Amino acid sequence: MSHAGVLIVSDDTEFARMVAARWQAERHVPEITIVTSDLWQAASGSGYDLVIVGPVRSGTSLAILSSLDAIAGTAAVYIPEEEQDLALVRSEHPHALIVPRQDGWIGTLILVSNEALRRAEAEGRAQKAVRLALECQSNATLGRYMLEMRPSVNNALTSVLGNADLLLLEPGQIPAECREQVRTIHTMALRLNEIMQRFSSLSAEMRAGEKESQAETVAASQRVAAEP
Repeated sequence: MSHAGVLIVSDDTEFARMVAARWQAERHVPEITIVTSDLWQAASGSGYDLVIVGPVRSGTSLAILSSLDAIAGTAAVYIPEEEQDLALVRSEHPHALIVPRQDGWIGTLILVSNEALRRAEAEGRAQKAVRLALECQSNATLGRYMLEMRPSVNNALTSVLGNADLLLLEPGQIPAECREQVRTIHTMALRLNEIMQRFSSLSAEMRAGEKESQAETVAASQRVAAEP
């Protein structure tokens, strides 16, 4: 979580300074960026694990939360200034985490934010494991196909090598300008035969990779499911 990115959006300089300073007392301090609402754009939250929306100009908080709803993988924490904002935010932005500005609010904000970052980190690990599993599955499918085709390819290569050997044993039967080409065919067929032999040893490695990937996917999914 030390490399997590947090964006604080606030027009209250003291609010942003307080949150950043309070986070310095934590064991894990994320990379914190502070911007004002006039610099906010629809894609400003991209690339951050968490965006904290504090006091901003009237009417801009809902617009900021709306743009955050469209950014997958970015958690949002909102600190409303007015109590009457709570019902509207909860109804229109149910995924935003709301921390009322009451006594001890900054401690609650840090706890909620750290929990959101931990969840984002767990989800990132799970997604990485799924991508790895899909990649391994694709490679395994290709490998299985190659292993299934190996006998047919070997039979074809044996025929090519046998005929090339016969031609090279009787060089007088073919024109001189063709003999070099036959030697090249023979050499390339031998090389292909060596490559095909390697697929046998790859089979065991691929099976081991599949098992490891499946284990990582299950473990990551269990961690995400265990998150409160």
